[in-house]
Amino acid sequence: MSQPESGQVHIHKLVNPRDREAEQAGAVMNRYSRMITQRPTAGAGQAQLYATGLKEEDMSKAQVGIASFGYDGNPCNMHINDLASKVKEGVWKAGLVGSVFNTIGVSDAMPMGSAGMSFSLPSRDIIADSIETVMSALWYDANVSIPGCDKNMPGCMMAISRLNRPAIVVYGGTMKRGKGTLGACANRDLDIGNALECNGEFISGKINEEERKDIIRHACPGAGACGGMFTANTMSSAIEALGMSLPYSSSIPAEDPAKIQECLRVGPAIRNLIQKNIRPKDILTTKAFENALTVIMVLGGSTNAVLHMLAMAKAADVPLTIDDIQAISSKTPFLANLRPSGKYIMEDLHAMGGTPAVLKYLWENGLIHGDCMTVTGKTMAENLAEVDGLKDGQDILRPLSDPIKPTGHLTILRGNLAPEGAVAKITGKEGLSFTGIARVFDEEDEIFRALEENRIPKGSVVVVRYQGPKGGPGMPESNLQRPSWVQV
Repeated sequence: MSQPESGQVHIHKLVNPRDREAEQAGAVMNRYSRMITQRPTAGAGQAQLYATGLKEEDMSKAQVGIASFGYDGNPCNMHINDLASKVKEGVWKAGLVGSVFNTIGVSDAMPMGSAGMSFSLPSRDIIADSIETVMSALWYDANVSIPGCDKNMPGCMMAISRLNRPAIVVYGGTMKRGKGTLGACANRDLDIGNALECNGEFISGKINEEERKDIIRHACPGAGACGGMFTANTMSSAIEALGMSLPYSSSIPAEDPAKIQECLRVGPAIRNLIQKNIRPKDILTTKAFENALTVIMVLGGSTNAVLHMLAMAKAADVPLTIDDIQAISSKTPFLANLRPSGKYIMEDLHAMGGTPAVLKYLWENGLIHGDCMTVTGKTMAENLAEVDGLKDGQDILRPLSDPIKPTGHLTILRGNLAPEGAVAKITGKEGLSFTGIARVFDEEDEIFRALEENRIPKGSVVVVRYQGPKGGPGMPESNLQRPSWVQV
């Protein structure tokens, strides 16, 4: 292997020599797990499986590794171990062996604006490595991943693609809206975006300290990912558009009973994929990525989607560049009135028909490909023929004849500040050009002090240096102060 150039790393994969033997196993369900359960020389492994409660008849069944992202310290993930138990129940009822294992997760909201954010993006690759490690070492025949937070989503997709064994993604689900209780905030609809923005509202005198605290206490009412079209909901929508989750997975709220029903349906679905040997790379084609990117543009998805989609495409051996993303953005209208730039949240989108209704509208109007395979074992078009369209009277998704913006909101920029390219989120409210005095900072704390001391005049361009993969390190997101200065 050649040595990487300065600032670059090689991406490599450990290849188990027995993978080839498993690949050549023919039309059997336990294509991989038989390496442990059927070989006379694997007695120790078989003994350990019996110790876990497996019986003789289970040793010939296909085994499904269920990757749970559950942990207590984050609402995006705090319910996922419960979902994993329901997935396991459905897998066993489908005549398969289901085994839950855990991977890590990092909340993006909690470390935001601190050195802890340097660990967020690296967690994506750790997630991918950990899932691939367990699946490969224990010879599971298929994978079900249950991500909840931002970097969880691409992390599991990268692992699924590299493994290329039958797989389904079950999104942990979106959070429902909160409600303010005090003063000007009484009965105000809230989400995590309001918690980000309220400090700017306080600084500008729009709310008092008690109202600020009320917003923070009630913005996040329970389990689920941030309710607007932030990174988790963006990537879950993209994964459903890719065909890697069951219909409605990306829009069903975390605490909706329909999420439990989805988990139980995974068992028959993953069995079907194993029987037909439908693998991720049969689904993750160039057309599928075009579908996902189109949905991201239509819904006004996060800028994080650019770096995650590039990484996911690389893992799936699909050629994709930022220029390809720009090409799709240039021909795709921005239609969704969703937070953070709009009014509604994912819970509202689900009520008006969910992600499948959006996909159906785009398919009927020729914006996405219908001939892509999905984890249902049917094509996208076949799936969409079975779902209802957008509900009458809804105003979340604008018609193609009256878009929020005629082209996508994500724009690839090039210039002397970013000769290799940069991503801008232009929703249509900002205009097409901006001129201002650059205010340059080396870290986010300096921005906040400057805001408090009124040292950032209106019309300034705020630049934060040393935020890249090496300079951060870890390419931390610099979101904490942005909502504050937007409000000032």
